[in-house]
Amino acid sequence: MADQPDFPWYAVRLRSNFERCASQIFEEKGFTTFLPLHRTRRIWSDRTKVVEMPLFSGYTFCKFDPLNRLPILTTPGVISILESSNGPIPVEESEIAAVRRLLESGLALGPWPFLREGQAVLVERGPLRGVEGIIVSLKNNYRLIVSLSLLQRSLSVAIDRECVRPLSNSRCVRIH
Repeated sequence: MADQPDFPWYAVRLRSNFERCASQIFEEKGFTTFLPLHRTRRIWSDRTKVVEMPLFSGYTFCKFDPLNRLPILTTPGVISILESSNGPIPVEESEIAAVRRLLESGLALGPWPFLREGQAVLVERGPLRGVEGIIVSLKNNYRLIVSLSLLQRSLSVAIDRECVRPLSNSRCVRIH
């Protein structure tokens, strides 16, 4: 839809395993979509395989006119658009950009439980330079957590703690 204004991103909730199908149909309808995928190992009784899975199971992102959401809602697999009483809630562009940077970095990443509290940091060096997130420690390894507030979902990526600095507006300013 090249002649349309640049609409914000919206999170579309989908039936289980409909992420790829719905995203493809949105694109066929002329919408801009973003379905972030990550590689994971799946083990069956007879084999192990690396497969690409959605980072946010049950969701995809789509740009559309919030006043004309019927083409989205009538797409097979769509359950709803994340919204409030005032209509669809846009996803912050900075959060979409952060997810894209994580994917483009080539670093190993995967889904992570949503965090509300923790150390807010800014990455100052490396392929994630400029990305803000929360730093956590797991078994002497440090991970950067980037959250999408609207979905209450997060991503986790390994990070060198020397590459980050605390943000001034964070509640806790220690990095151990």
